[in-house]
Amino acid sequence: MSSSEHTFHVIVNGKPKTVTTDNSKELTYQQVVKLDYPDANFDDDKTVYTVTYKKGEGHKHEGELAMGESLKLKDGMIINVRPTDKS
Repeated sequence: MSSSEHTFHVIVNGKPKTVTTDNSKELTYQQVVKLDYPDANFDDDKTVYTVTYKKGEGHKHEGELAMGESLKLKDGMIINVRPTDKS
């Protein structure tokens, strides 16, 4: 691990995960979804992923992550990702 990488221990959909990030300590929406859905297809018009989190970093301790946003990781953070059919 280089000095610019950071390792975090988070819970994703009830499962412990170890995540290594670059110096930004952030993951994109797509990277977060792929933590539990590695085969996620973001070009599929039928499925979107709802991402919520708790015990977050900084002033925003909990919330929802949308496509195009990034999430700043923190040890012990709880992330939930669920696929939702578009209707």
